[in-house]
Amino acid sequence: MTAFSGASSGSAAPQLLAAVQGLWSGAALADPHPIYEQLRGFANTDGLVRLPEWNTAFAVGHAATSAVLRSPAARSGEWEHGPSDGGKLLQHMMLFRNGVPHARLRGLVQKAFTPRVVEEQRDLVRSLLDELLSDLLTESARAGGPVDLVAGLSGPLPGRVIMRMLGLRGADEERFLGWSASVAELLGGADRSPALLARIEADAREMRGYFRDLADELRVSPQPGLLSALAAVEDGGERLSGDELLSNAVLLLAAGHETTSNLIPGGVLALSQQPDAWAALLNHPRHPGVADELLRHVSPVQLDGRMLTEAQTVGETPLPAGTPVQLLLAAANRDPQVFPDPERLDWDRPNASRHLAFAAGPHYCLGASLARLEIAETFAALAERFPDLRVSAAPRYKANFVLRGPQELWVTLG
Repeated sequence: MTAFSGASSGSAAPQLLAAVQGLWSGAALADPHPIYEQLRGFANTDGLVRLPEWNTAFAVGHAATSAVLRSPAARSGEWEHGPSDGGKLLQHMMLFRNGVPHARLRGLVQKAFTPRVVEEQRDLVRSLLDELLSDLLTESARAGGPVDLVAGLSGPLPGRVIMRMLGLRGADEERFLGWSASVAELLGGADRSPALLARIEADAREMRGYFRDLADELRVSPQPGLLSALAAVEDGGERLSGDELLSNAVLLLAAGHETTSNLIPGGVLALSQQPDAWAALLNHPRHPGVADELLRHVSPVQLDGRMLTEAQTVGETPLPAGTPVQLLLAAANRDPQVFPDPERLDWDRPNASRHLAFAAGPHYCLGASLARLEIAETFAALAERFPDLRVSAAPRYKANFVLRGPQELWVTLG
């Protein structure tokens, strides 16, 4: 069996501790990849780094990360019922359930979130893109200069798509997107100031109030959209409770918005730094490899975590039961042993779809096909309409280490 060698065994070296602490620093928000590479230097041959002081292992290699994600012994964090509205909101999300309870929730939701339903959104995505890009062009002409791609495109697009799918009213767009931002802060935000926590709690209370009786109402009077489908779906007499409908509708809203809204500006920024990849996209805007390669390179979900309920061997490395494992998805997606020349965007990369941007195993992202559709259509539209697109300034990043993305991205349309 492989032992943790050198500085990774016994007590951790100061350099390793500094690298780990750097994961939750301002430098990591701006660019975490140098820190991931530092940690990769401490990893054993199985792609694992152990931090004895924290009783924690960090998976930086693709094989190790994939193995833990797929392991029946690895459990996603579970939220116990607590007094806060935020805790109650997260408690019933499939994201925080494992085993039979998770399979039940996922199976019920998946019955209403089919490939056919997703493919039916293509025309909607194209229509919204045409509208938003036309508005951006108008705003650029009016301002006579750069426009914010986040405010004008990546913020509204995925939110509007998932809201239409759910059957939520467009008039409530600003409120729903505010709720989505609060869920993202709950899941991975760095700011834990009293003012922000109070706002998140107020938003969670509003969400629970809005959805409280919706399940019964939709079962009596179905409406078009995914919420009615979720309320109606049954499996062997099982169906979603009101709390389960609320929590998982909010999860779909937040996950469907936050990840794609972060990937779009992240992908544009990456392309601005790799002109050969931009030129290749202009030459073939609908290349089938675009979405997966951008997901691999940008990794809108940077990290995840699992707790081992049983002893597990990863590669040749034994990990005891009770070990928390931090899964650095973004590092795994640039593992040079799996993705040669990992920093380079390559639309013809033969194994790009092996990325772990959507995780793997039981908690593989339910909305992966919708995200791929939105990404492919967005970058095809940008290449076709704005071939001279350029980034005007380095962006500021949201204070979120898990759901990393630019707060704004100012671009010149050409």
